[in-house]
Amino acid sequence: MLTNLTPFLLHWAITSFALWLASHLFKGIRFGSTGALVLSALLLGLANAVVRPLLVLLTLPLTLVTFGLFLLVINALMLMLVAKLVDGFKVDGFWTALWASMFIALLSLVLGAFVLGGSPEFTIETSPAPGRMWL
Repeated sequence: MLTNLTPFLLHWAITSFALWLASHLFKGIRFGSTGALVLSALLLGLANAVVRPLLVLLTLPLTLVTFGLFLLVINALMLMLVAKLVDGFKVDGFWTALWASMFIALLSLVLGAFVLGGSPEFTIETSPAPGRMWL
């Protein structure tokens, strides 16, 4: 059970660190408390796992016409959605969210490659392997 929990906690920590660093680099992003930061990281991961794929599917024609650049807008919208849901997390506007979401995505990618090593044993399983059960 801990083998599935460890990558999740590492991703959560990386996202929290990226959000914290973004709040220091972009003056339009503020956290009222550490709890708001941690909850924002958790909700951002959840929004990226559930809401973002639906938005990508619904806006697929627009994404294709813009050669994928509309995905940057979707990332910014995910950050703004989390800011609306979490008390103590403020994003001043769309442009701040756009630049911050690009920074957070790149930093998370780089840190994930270094911390998690990019090896298969550090990936989050979305379904059990053939012949195996999660429980």
